[in-house]
Formats: sequence, structure tokens, C-alpha cells
Amino acid sequence: MTIAEILEKMICYSNGNIHDIDHLVRVWTFAKTIGELEHIDAETQYILEVAAITHDIACPLCRKKYGSADGKHQELEGGPLVREFLHDTGLTPAQVDRVAYLVSHHHTLTDIDGIDYQILIEADYIVNAAESEYSKESIKGFINKVMQTNSGSMLARQIFCV
Repeated sequence: MTIAEILEKMICYSNGNIHDIDHLVRVWTFAKTIGELEHIDAETQYILEVAAITHDIACPLCRKKYGSADGKHQELEGGPLVREFLHDTGLTPAQVDRVAYLVSHHHTLTDIDGIDYQILIEADYIVNAAESEYSKESIKGFINKVMQTNSGSMLARQIFCV
């Protein structure tokens, strides 16, 4: 399945929740941009983009089940949901495994194992920082302590004027 088809499927899955749709599109856009600027290989770029599109797949369930979509609950519930979501997309088992891993860890900032994981963390942070109006000090700290890609750091510095 193409990225556009997975995006369309996820938009349908979002059931008209404009905030969720806007968030996933923005994270996907930043992840795609950072991946391309970092010149990652095509397979990793594809996995990254699928993970960015589906990274918050558990939010509706978490809101209903736990009363909030906090990161730890998203990680707990996201893996099984994304596996089910991707079952008919033509992704290989290895691709589904990697996407599920990324979705299940996208709020965990330790033991980041791969450029796809790193870029997903960076893209999601940029969008969350804008949506939640993080302080400039918080953003600077994240850039200096967590961001590892030149492109993600550059974009964050330009977007937030830090």
C-alpha cells in the first residue's frame, strides 16, 4: 500500500476527529521532511512515514478507556492496534513489527535504536511543542539533549526562534 493510501485509511480511522487528523498529518509532514533531509534509505523512510501516520492510533481508545491519551497508555495500546490496522496493507511482517515497535515507543526518549525512531521522536516533539506552546527553555533543552539529527534541530530552531 502506498503512503497516500495508508494516510487515507488512517484519516478514515480517525472518524472525523479534526485534531487527531491535523496532528497526524503534521507529524507525518515533519517526519517525511526530516527523513528526506537526512537522506535515509527508501525502506527506512517508508517505515518512518507509516509510523508517523499511525503513531497516535491509540488516542481514541485511551480517551475512552483511561480518560486521557497520555503517552504511556498510547504506547501500551498502540502496538496491537497498529498491527490490526496494517494487517491488510501489504506490509511485510518485518515492516509491521518495526512500525508497531515505533508506535509502542514514540514517547520513550531512552534507548532510541534507529534513525526512524529518532526522527519520529523529533517530529512528534515539534508538533506537540507548537500545539501545547512549550516554553522556549523547554524547547532548547529538548533540542540540546534529545534531538540528534541536524535537520530536526535546524527545523526546531527555525520554527521556535531559539
